[in-house]
Parts: sequence; C-alpha cells; structure tokens
Amino acid sequence: MLHLLYILAFTVLAFLAVGNLIRSLVTVGMESQRPQQFRGNNRYASYSGSQAVPHPELLDEYGNVVNEPLLVMRSLTVQDAREQLDALYKSSPGGSEEGSERR
Repeated sequence: MLHLLYILAFTVLAFLAVGNLIRSLVTVGMESQRPQQFRGNNRYASYSGSQAVPHPELLDEYGNVVNEPLLVMRSLTVQDAREQLDALYKSSPGGSEEGSERR
C-alpha cells in the first residue's frame, strides 16, 4: 500500500513539473515574440528616469552612464604566463628550487 502511495505522489509531482516546464516555455516563447524596446550600444541610454536606475558602479561622479570599458586586460603569451606563475611559486614559502625532489 505504501508503494502505491509513493507512486501516486511522484506521478503527481511529475505532472506538476512537466506542467510548469510547458508553462515556462510558453511564457518565454511569448516574450521572445514581443518587440524589444531598448536596443542599442548603451542599454541604459534609452531608459527613462522612472523606469530603471543603473547600478552605481556604471555611473561616473556626475551620474552619467559610463560608456567605456571597465576592465582592460593585456594579452599574455603562454610562455609569459608560465614564467610569472613559476616566479610566484618559487617566491612563495615552501616553493621548491630547481632540481630539488618533490615529496
């Protein structure tokens, strides 16, 4: 009898999960059919002041949206990265010297 109760409970849960999945797919499908109003390079430029406020880190000291990269990285070759990692490893406490054995 307990097995039938488990089977019934998991069957109900499975139907609820599948129903939720279908409902979510329909919702996403309907939202993808709506025209998007805010297209462009600056996603905050076309927002009105009453709709949404961008994150404070994206604003300059005057409250204008920053339109420049927030992170600039220079590219490294694999050899440069290995040399930097080796230098860090050797300078750390317990870093091994060339030719010493590992434990």
